[in-house]
Amino acid sequence: MIEQLLEYDTELFLFLNSLGSESWDGFWTIVTEKWSSIPLYALLLVLIFKHYGWKRTVLILVAVALMITATDQLANLFKYGVQRPRPCQVPELQEAMRFVAKRCGRFGYFSAHAASSMAAAVFLGLVLRSWYRYLPFLLLAWAVLVAYSRIYLGVHYPLDIITGMAIGGSLGGLFYTLQKYAQQRLALSN
Repeated sequence: MIEQLLEYDTELFLFLNSLGSESWDGFWTIVTEKWSSIPLYALLLVLIFKHYGWKRTVLILVAVALMITATDQLANLFKYGVQRPRPCQVPELQEAMRFVAKRCGRFGYFSAHAASSMAAAVFLGLVLRSWYRYLPFLLLAWAVLVAYSRIYLGVHYPLDIITGMAIGGSLGGLFYTLQKYAQQRLALSN
């Protein structure tokens, strides 16, 4: 059963990865870079500050920092616990795949990029949804783009991405709930 699932995962990876072309390589390389999201995060920070004020924004930033740390550490725990090689580390796939990334880590299950971007999208979408109805959907679309970039570049299988997005989304929801509880406690103490 697991063998069959991994075989389907490899086939889907090869199909999705092969859709790429040199003319799009630069775009997907930029999408996957963490620094390319800084303008988006800066805009979201301004919007949060506008609606929440200084004290509550600090609490939100602490929650985001803890969430991203938890997401990354959980991804590392899985990567070194499961030890599934990334597709770019599998010799049998070298001829059939496009490898666009600058480097290739050893293990890939599950994608920290997919998890972190989805966690941020869910958390920040929930934080701002009262004022911006469509923002959660835009952030989810952004997270999906970041996740797909990992397949495009040849460093993750679809299952790595799907698992990362599911775990990231769950952590985003959990940290939103924890942050909301902390905000309520802060309001009661003032």
